[in-house]
Parts: sequence; structure tokens; C-alpha cells
Amino acid sequence: MRDSRDFDSFYLGTAPRVTSHVYAMVGNRADAEDITQEAYARAWQHWDRVAGYDSPEAWVRTIAFRIAVSTWRKARNRLTAHRRHGVPEDLPGADPDYVAIVAALRRIAPDQRRAVVLYHLVGLSVPEIAAETGVAVGTVRARLTRGRQALAPHLSEFTAELTAGVSEVANHG
Repeated sequence: MRDSRDFDSFYLGTAPRVTSHVYAMVGNRADAEDITQEAYARAWQHWDRVAGYDSPEAWVRTIAFRIAVSTWRKARNRLTAHRRHGVPEDLPGADPDYVAIVAALRRIAPDQRRAVVLYHLVGLSVPEIAAETGVAVGTVRARLTRGRQALAPHLSEFTAELTAGVSEVANHG
């Protein structure tokens, strides 16, 4: 049976040091922290066995090293695949309107964002959105209305379209 207090003591006593070692190995603090956390998560999964090792910290460092190597391999394989297939001939730039809409969507509540995306970008009806999200049709309508209202200040040139959409959902949904 896992002893969480024992693991907590181990983690608190060794994590800063292991993170420092991993950082020295990978050269990026954020990556080192992610790799270290993954190594400790694996240690917790096998704590009954790892706790009995002479040096559980060495086990965590070894796992962290393996995770880092795996990450490097994946990156190298992506680069190799990219070189093999090359850059597509014609890469159109991102549509400025789409970029503006995505930026504005990030500024509204997640439930409203989901309703607006499903309705306007995916093309689902209000009942379909209700079924997919597991909420009532009236809730979907409210989220669409509030979402459009919240988007309007961020998309001033689209305000007329958004306002028309509010009345469309209210009337037809």
C-alpha cells in the first residue's frame, strides 16, 4: 500500500535537486520542470517498489533522463519527417478575419465560446449543440446570445452580423 506521507517527504526533499539536474541536462527550465514532474508521477505510480530501492532519487533521475531522450527523439523524428516531405508549395497566410475572431473568442467565457464555435463555425443547430454539450436548448440560446454580446466589443466591424445572429437564434434556434 502506498504511503503518501513517505512519498511527499521524498518529493519535497528531492524535487528541487532533481529539477536542477534535469535543467542542466536539457537546458530549458520549463522542459526540465515538465520532465521532472512526469518522472515523479511515474515514481508515485510505482512507489511500493521504488521506495524500497537504495536510491529512489537515482531512479527518478534515470526516468527523467529517459523521458528527455524520448522527447529529443520525437523532435528529431518530426524534423526528419519535415525534411523528407518539405514545405508545402503554397502556404496561404492566416486569414486576418479568422485570426481576429479567434483572438476575440479567447476573451469570452468557455461555455459561450463553445456555443458560438459550434453554431457559427461548425454549423450545428441549437438542438444539436444542446445534445452535444448536454445542456438544455434554452441554455444554448442564452450562451449564444451572451457570447455574441461579449464578442461584439472585440469585433467592432462584425457587430452588425453578431446582432443579426442574436435575433436569428431567438426566432429560429
